[in-house]
This record gives sequence, structure tokens and C-alpha cells, in this order.
Amino acid sequence: MRTIPPSELPVNEDGSVFHLHLRPEQLAEKVVMMGDPERVASVAAFFDDVEFDQQNREFRTVTGHYRGKRITALSHGIGCDNLDIVINELDALVNIDLVRRTEKPVRKQLTMVRIGTCGGLQPFSPVGSYIVSKISMGMDGLLYFYDQGEAISDKLLTAAFCTHTNWPENLAVPYFVYANEELTERIGIGMLKGITCSANGFYGPQGRYVRLPLARPDQNQRLESFLYEGLQFLNYEMESAALAGLSKLMGHRATTVCLVIANRHAAEMNTAYKGSFNELIIKVLDRI
Repeated sequence: MRTIPPSELPVNEDGSVFHLHLRPEQLAEKVVMMGDPERVASVAAFFDDVEFDQQNREFRTVTGHYRGKRITALSHGIGCDNLDIVINELDALVNIDLVRRTEKPVRKQLTMVRIGTCGGLQPFSPVGSYIVSKISMGMDGLLYFYDQGEAISDKLLTAAFCTHTNWPENLAVPYFVYANEELTERIGIGMLKGITCSANGFYGPQGRYVRLPLARPDQNQRLESFLYEGLQFLNYEMESAALAGLSKLMGHRATTVCLVIANRHAAEMNTAYKGSFNELIIKVLDRI
């Protein structure tokens, strides 16, 4: 049996995983996650009770109960690189004996729903709408660092996308990963379903021209016009591909649902979205 060295999985002196500062007993099997630590407080406000509240860096965790369900609310920060930290450490909490540093004989499955905000890409994904990510495309190349990462990517979809967009060779090959189908259907009742682009940046990678000219100024139009087996790109965000991909590799159930706060097609933006976001939180808590 393989023993995992401390350099591969750092554990703090109190027995908590290195970045999240969580111990196994502090994590629920149902996890709702979001980028902003302040949004964790918004989720916890709907809990009937709170049994644990912890923050380290951008990672805030609150575990409590909502209508009889034990749930952990956790902030993951921004970007697929942060999700690499979060998903690996959450998996370690349930599937690694942190004292013996060995895999547990029986694997445990987490259910994880990311609640985020996003930019809509289509006229029919206006500001205020909810989108659940049936498929996520990662621009970052993260999954290719893991054995079998390429195998879980839809190669036909990748090829069709690269051909349609004339994807440059100097960028990482995109990967397309399906979220857990049952969870996506249950969480996404009444919501728009389609392809989400997880960009590896907020400005240039999402086609935003502020001061630096873009290498691909027509990128958004290329995404908008892409159609694959009836599915279209609906939105931009920055984490759903890593969540879907790493969860699938590790045997967990995960999906992402977002509130559209900007529509790139219409060049509209709404920064006063707190009420609509809280409504989305309640939907997820009720359905998870």
C-alpha cells in the first residue's frame, strides 16, 4: 500500500489539510461552494445551525444544517488553479487516512455544487437568468496533468470546437467535461442548460479589451456561433471545468450553476445582484 509523503499532501499540526485547514469530521458529504468568502456567509445565513466556521486565506468553510441536511459551504477563490487545491484536499479529507497517509479501503463520494456568477454569451441568456453547466470547457490545460484526464474529455467535441474557432496551436488544447448528469438535472430544474467556458483569466481570455489589444478579438463571436448536437456556449466563468473534471476523475458528483450578471452579447452588466443570488442559493440548498 502506497504511503503518501508529507511533501505530496501537507497536513497541519492539528490534523487539518494544508490550505483549507479542515479536519475530516468538519466536512459534510454535501458541499456548496463559491468563489467569494463573503458568499459563504450568505449561504450560512440560511442554515438552521452552524457547527463549524473556519477561514484560511481565501478559503472560508462553514458547516451546519439546512432543513435536516448537513451541508458544508466553502469558498474556493478564483480560477481552475484554486479548484485544483480545493478538490484535491476535499477528496483527501474523505478518502485518505491523514494519520497513516494511505488511501482508505472504501471510497466515499462527495456531492458538490458550485454557485457562481457569470457572463452570458447568448441573447437568450440575459442578465438575471440562471445557467447550469451541462458541459464545461477548460482553457487552462489542468486535466492534462493527471493520468486519464485526457480520457474523460470529449475528443469529438474538442475537435469540432477547435476546427470551428480555428484554435491557435500556441494555446492549451481545450478540454470538455460533462457534469454529473443526475445532479445537473435536479439542480437545474427550470434553468438554461448548455456549455460553459471556464476561462483562465477575466480580461483577455474572456475577450475583454480594456487597454491591451486582443490576439483573438473575434473570440466571443466564435464561441457564440458554435453549435454541437443542439448545445451552445451559454456563459463564461472560471472554475466549472476543473470542478467537473477533477470530480469525475476522483469519483465525486459535481455540477455548477450560475447567475448571469453580465451579458457579453448585449454589453450589459448588473452589479446589484445580491437578491437574485440569494434566490439561487435557496434553490441549490433545497435541491442538493
